[in-house]
Amino acid sequence: MAAKIKKGDNVVVLAGKDKGKRGEVLKMLPVENRALVRGVNRVQRHQKQTGTQEGGIISKELPIHVSNLALEDPKDGKATRVGFKILNDGSKVRVARRSGETIDG
Repeated sequence: MAAKIKKGDNVVVLAGKDKGKRGEVLKMLPVENRALVRGVNRVQRHQKQTGTQEGGIISKELPIHVSNLALEDPKDGKATRVGFKILNDGSKVRVARRSGETIDG
């Protein structure tokens, strides 16, 4: 099955503490159905100092479930669902349901 959200896509958060925020997908975790999104689901962790790393409080992103994400429409930037279309040359592309624009390809 083709993925509806991929690495590099711009997404909108639909639910949770970061609802309404936008960001770029940095990494997909398909086994867990989660995505790592830049600037979303940030937490602070207390890091112990090691030989190579500094200690202190660091801020990092944690993965968010894909059901709480929606792709950003390339036309108007609002959240949209994703569909698939097979072109005349036989290639399969993702399509924004909101505007009908192709997302890749």
